[in-house]
Amino acid sequence: MTKESKSKFERPDGRETDEMRPMTAKVGIIPNADGSAMFSFGDTIAYAAVYGPKVMHPQHSQNPEKGTLRCNYSMLSFSVTERARPGPNRRSTEISKIMEWALEPVLIIDEFKSMVVDVHVNIIQANASTRCAAINAAAMALAHAGIPMKDLVSSVSIGKLDKQLVVDVSKKEEDWEEGEGATDIPITMTHEGELTHIQLDGKISGEQLREALEMARKATQEIYEVQKKALKESIG
Repeated sequence: MTKESKSKFERPDGRETDEMRPMTAKVGIIPNADGSAMFSFGDTIAYAAVYGPKVMHPQHSQNPEKGTLRCNYSMLSFSVTERARPGPNRRSTEISKIMEWALEPVLIIDEFKSMVVDVHVNIIQANASTRCAAINAAAMALAHAGIPMKDLVSSVSIGKLDKQLVVDVSKKEEDWEEGEGATDIPITMTHEGELTHIQLDGKISGEQLREALEMARKATQEIYEVQKKALKESIG
């Protein structure tokens, strides 16, 4: 992507097409949890708490061959401008399952037979990209809890606004109304660049999808450095 093409397209908040919002990360924020973390993209803030490994209840849900990862995603009622209805809903159930799919490939929990690792994520403030912030916070919390992991995962949303690809979609961009409308592509990758999760809400060409993956690869490396720094500071 050339500098000329960047300059012709203006994002609502003035960012470059490949520029993320300011990120913050911290671990050890919930004393009673086995591991915890906070991660934010701008105004989107996710808190994650890990409990376990512990014996799975109910007993019929136990897997005698390996441990189980169980995620619970929730947006607090005050996290958005219009008060969100508290409690689980179809969206939170879907994102909880997506988090499990994104995180499971890097976890080494085979030895925790019939046990469960619970990950609870609360979005306390939302300005789009909540599932990506949730995955980033959860990955850090799992590492902080000492759960064996092959690698850390990092997640980012790539958007297509009309025909332009952008990194780290905001709410205004999510509600884009110009041209063909907005396409949102949440992507999760390991530090080594292995894809663990991708979703596509909208339409995109094969060529642009490849470009989106490359943009995500660069962005997740930036996210990884923020996650790694927070984890290092917690033990420093």
